[in-house]
Amino acid sequence: MPNLLFIALTQLLFQFCIYTPLYKGQIPESDFTRFILIVLASLLIAAAGYIINDYFDIDIDEVNKPERVIVDRIISRRWAIAWHFMLSMAGIIFTLFALPVFQFPHLVLANIFCVILLWFYSTNYKKTLIIGNVVISLLTAWTVLIIFFSKFPLAASIKGEEQHIDPKFFRLSFLYAGFAFIISIIREAIKDMEDLPGDTKGGCKTMPVVWGLTATKVYVAVWLIVLTASIAAIQVYIIQFGWWWPLLYCIFLIIGPLTFIFYKLFKAQTSLHFRTLSGMTKLVMLTGTLSMIFFYFYL
Repeated sequence: MPNLLFIALTQLLFQFCIYTPLYKGQIPESDFTRFILIVLASLLIAAAGYIINDYFDIDIDEVNKPERVIVDRIISRRWAIAWHFMLSMAGIIFTLFALPVFQFPHLVLANIFCVILLWFYSTNYKKTLIIGNVVISLLTAWTVLIIFFSKFPLAASIKGEEQHIDPKFFRLSFLYAGFAFIISIIREAIKDMEDLPGDTKGGCKTMPVVWGLTATKVYVAVWLIVLTASIAAIQVYIIQFGWWWPLLYCIFLIIGPLTFIFYKLFKAQTSLHFRTLSGMTKLVMLTGTLSMIFFYFYL
């Protein structure tokens, strides 16, 4: 449930704090309805993904997180599969209502592909080296990008109709999608280190299992440096605009925690240590997403 709320929050903030201020007075009446349907589709597809992931992870979760096991305790395996297919189909149907095929064929296919990808992630990719982490990170970035692409029908582009894409909207869309991708890459690797006991028992080929903890920590550290340096560079850029509140926010609530995670990373040894780091990374995901609020006032 918290992850679903996070998806909804990300899309709501992107819609109302970035898109709406930039296109004020140009937004068609149908846009709000389309947006709500996209959010519902995203939540349904994500919920289906979580269910099928829990279904195939029962044995691993019994070791790593026995208190969170739902399938076979609260819901039977048969009903878990049934709910997965029902929620997936509902997500695709909402996608079709939100994004008519003749206008957005690429986005309809993309959401269908997300459903398929989540199935293969749960059955195969999650247990493979790096691929599973990349898949989840791409899907996380997609929660932002689908809102961006939904504003510009592909059919209109094919017909040669002019579509005004504000450069700021383009940059901010891919900025936040990039942030979502990298912070997810970091968190997934930390979660793999946290789940090492169960993953080893389950025959998974995750980074900590194949490479060991030290090499995985170096991998995470490199991504932390890339993300922190990128955000710091953006802060240097916005100084010229006098955006002091966003600057202070990013320093203390994004860059600061990322630096602390980096500091604690090489000292972490136990599953509890990695669980704490994973929680801190999720907090950075939240503070990074909430930074969209500033654009409501500054755009």
